[in-house]
Amino acid sequence: MNEFLFIHWNVNPEIFHLGPLSVRWYGLLFATGFLLGYYIMEKMFKFENANEKWLDSLFMYVIIATVVGARLGHVFFYGWDYYSQHPWEILKVWHGGLASHGGAIGILIAIWLYSRFVTKRSMLWTLDRLVVPVALVAVLIRTGNLMNSEIYGVQTSLPWGFIFERNGETVAKHPTQIYEALCYLGTFILLWRMYFKTDDKRNRPGFLLGVFFICVFTARFFIEFIKQDQEPFEAHMLLNMGQLLSIPFVLAGIILVVRALKRPPKIYEN
Repeated sequence: MNEFLFIHWNVNPEIFHLGPLSVRWYGLLFATGFLLGYYIMEKMFKFENANEKWLDSLFMYVIIATVVGARLGHVFFYGWDYYSQHPWEILKVWHGGLASHGGAIGILIAIWLYSRFVTKRSMLWTLDRLVVPVALVAVLIRTGNLMNSEIYGVQTSLPWGFIFERNGETVAKHPTQIYEALCYLGTFILLWRMYFKTDDKRNRPGFLLGVFFICVFTARFFIEFIKQDQEPFEAHMLLNMGQLLSIPFVLAGIILVVRALKRPPKIYEN
């Protein structure tokens, strides 16, 4: 197929720089995601008349947990051979290299601490609300991966294939960043409607979290089949690291949904 039918992608990941300081699309989209997340959570807290003082604490817990967890997830799950020899590179988050599975683990730990010391409510109460903006943040992170010309798929003959020229590619590859972003956007819309339009679903502890796990990590599992391996060691694996890490989250999601539907709704008095 004629290569001119494909999308030639050669976007500069850096927007501008001032001396040693550079502003990159990835960092801008990442930060925008957190600002939108704060706005959405504020709207949700007001909707339920929850203590708005909890919000600032939640924001700090989630930012630190997401960045640290996602970065360490990438370091330990995908790049330990490299980072163990170049430990100072671990701090360069703005260059990309975040693992969603590590971010999820980091957030789970942070919310356990947050629920224990701040809200005094069930950990599931916080997580059921937090996953709504997190799904939108995931959309922006994958868009940042696209701007970095990273984490894309194998060769394709489909007309929407991207030729990532910045990486020296000469054939079209699946834009798996876009595939994932669209799946996460659909998950966000679904969770938004469940939260604001269905009292029954909102007040069943673990239900929204379970739906989030099922939607996000099922999409991730199947998209991995057409994604290039992130690390050389994945070449000889039946299922790659992203798929192996996704399976427990999908199973946890199913358990959470079934468990939530079997138990009565729980409504907190403010």
